[in-house]
Amino acid sequence: MHRSEREPVGALIVAVPETAGSSLYGMVDVLLAAGQVWQNLVSGEPGRPLFQVRIVSPGKAPFSCGNGIPVVPACAVADAPKADILILPELWLDPDEDLHGRYPELMAWIRHQYAAGATLYSACSGAVMLAETGLLDGCEATSHWGYRELFSKRYPKVSFRPEPNLVFANSSGRIVTAGGTTSWHDLALHIIARHGSPGEALRVAKVYLLKWHGEGQLPYAPLVRRTLHGDTVVRACEEWLTGHFRETAVIHRVVEQARVPERTLKRRFKAATGTSLIAYLQNLRIEEAKRLLETGSLAVDEISAAVSYEDPSFFRRLFKRCTGLTPSQYRRLFHPVLKASGNGPGT
Repeated sequence: MHRSEREPVGALIVAVPETAGSSLYGMVDVLLAAGQVWQNLVSGEPGRPLFQVRIVSPGKAPFSCGNGIPVVPACAVADAPKADILILPELWLDPDEDLHGRYPELMAWIRHQYAAGATLYSACSGAVMLAETGLLDGCEATSHWGYRELFSKRYPKVSFRPEPNLVFANSSGRIVTAGGTTSWHDLALHIIARHGSPGEALRVAKVYLLKWHGEGQLPYAPLVRRTLHGDTVVRACEEWLTGHFRETAVIHRVVEQARVPERTLKRRFKAATGTSLIAYLQNLRIEEAKRLLETGSLAVDEISAAVSYEDPSFFRRLFKRCTGLTPSQYRRLFHPVLKASGNGPGT
């Protein structure tokens, strides 16, 4: 029997005070529109909903989530029905903030829903809640790239992948995590395609102007992030490299600046920053190349030379390895955004 002739898929979306309202209500709105909005706009017929969507919380009382957005739960976990799918939307959490000790009844309930056959989906930092249940232990998962270190420190049993936009935790396909903040768009389309049809997902994407982020998260992630550490020699090297990365013989010169043996400096740099000295230099150069692609009209070969790579072929390979895109693809992705905002070339 075709999905439109069946009962709607039961979808429960978890909301707690840390939940991001945009992700929560965006997901509610898009899923409730599936099976109906295109039909109303194009054929004038009412259509049939593909999903029955309800918000579930630890308690039934209304509360405010992120930025004071009101939430009125349809049910509490104690009386929530069995779900076909369970969605954990984005949370407002600091990059080093986990959920340890919070919502123990909710965590147990999520595990129970999974054991009862529900398919679990998380968007962005909702993966932190999913990781707290233990259901991601031994599995692959993604979230916003900003939570990579949190997963490494607090959830080391999870194989965190910051590159993709969607990750299936295991071969069963019953746990799916989505990446950065607006990845709930991709997740919603995936859910509609999987539990409805790919055609309906495409129709909803057209109505809502939703873009599938097939490029993944790498193009959006900064390559250089300062790590807090107490090694003053390494910190001085970081500062020096920031001002001299465009120059030649940089590794030799930074070793001279540090006044310690090269092998010792490389070992201390890796221990303090988590990144090798050469990788840190490359990241600085690729970040500058990204800036030039975003804001200017220099040819790719000229940008390669500007960041001290005499071999443009090597530069292109390195750029794609770091960002997931070729330089030309990166420019097409980000240059129009800056032009539209009035910050691009010629403005």
